[in-house]
Amino acid sequence: MAKSTIYAGLEIGTHKICVVVGEAKRDGAIKILGMGSAPSRGVRKGEIVDFEKVQTCLNDALVRAEDRSDVMIRNVFLGVSGAHIQSLNNRGCYRLPEDQNEITEEDVEEAKEIARNVQVPQSNVFLHSITRQYIVDGQEAVRQPIGREGRMLEADYHIIHGVRGRIQNAIRCVREIPLEVEDVVFNPIAAAQVVLSRDAKYQGALMIDFGAGTADYVLYDEGMITASGCVPLGGDHITNDISMAFQIPNTRAERLKVEEGGASYEDVPPGELLSVDDDNGLCIGEIERAFLNEVIYLRTREILEKIKERCEDHLGRLAAGVFLTGGVSLMKGIDEVAREVFGVKVTRAGSASVSGVTAMFENPQYSTPIGLIRYAQILDSEKPFLSPLARLGRRMADLLSAWVF
Repeated sequence: MAKSTIYAGLEIGTHKICVVVGEAKRDGAIKILGMGSAPSRGVRKGEIVDFEKVQTCLNDALVRAEDRSDVMIRNVFLGVSGAHIQSLNNRGCYRLPEDQNEITEEDVEEAKEIARNVQVPQSNVFLHSITRQYIVDGQEAVRQPIGREGRMLEADYHIIHGVRGRIQNAIRCVREIPLEVEDVVFNPIAAAQVVLSRDAKYQGALMIDFGAGTADYVLYDEGMITASGCVPLGGDHITNDISMAFQIPNTRAERLKVEEGGASYEDVPPGELLSVDDDNGLCIGEIERAFLNEVIYLRTREILEKIKERCEDHLGRLAAGVFLTGGVSLMKGIDEVAREVFGVKVTRAGSASVSGVTAMFENPQYSTPIGLIRYAQILDSEKPFLSPLARLGRRMADLLSAWVF
């Protein structure tokens, strides 16, 4: 890049709405200039269900981000999630004309178009078409096929798609603020840019972004994105289980989960009791710590098991292990449960690969919005400019291909 560029990332989460402003330096480094966060209302399982409530919260977060960064925000990179988002891998095969034996840019484009030509539900729209690798005459992991001699070119893609109406609703909600949406990004694709190193991607890594309403995931193998998706369960479901098990309001259940609870219960001394206070700090009863932790453990394990089922075919290749990020990754004992489920090394990860005005940006709760800044930087440096409308009309190929990191 010829000069430093300022970007803004926006995550509309189930628990919080967060706006992060970052400066991409000429040397590729990122400095966080400011962040604005507000409690989220009107969002369920990562999806907007009440426009007015979300817009009120978004305005609060936006004002705080502008005040702290001293930047007037007009454009944002928007992170999205939801159970409607799905992914698949597809390969496009293109045979060169008989009178040609050197691969040209046009041949690559033909192979890409064939790879992108997949059947998805009519109501869905493409979010990402990410290059995994090229194959030339059976030789895999070709980084740059143009200029090579060959007869058969294959383009291997990871394609992410979601329900058009739900994605458009998120865009419309933001535009009415008004903010222009530069691009729409599946949350774990963004978070992985600051959580996973290049080495981890090549060794094999599964990143889980464990939030309040969803658990998003992305899996890399040999530097290539291999699987991604969203499980519509998260920290709020754990809180709800506590509320139902002990017949207490959700606000008290959430406080118990965060301040006293943990996902490991086997080592808790039997009979250890915890007091439950009301909003005024008065004790209204006692519960067993072991029972509280067992409730947390069961739901946490269920969520991780669902991710394991979806990634079953690739779990034997996770040399770098599982990386946990997102707000729920701060919960005590969650790494132990993840090790039990996946049987590999587990790392709790934040977003320490960027600098900022405060260490809070290493908090895993901010991996996605900070990852959106990194995503924007990569997009800007690798691709020519497209208007926001054009970006939303067609997803760009080669974005975040394995070898650009």
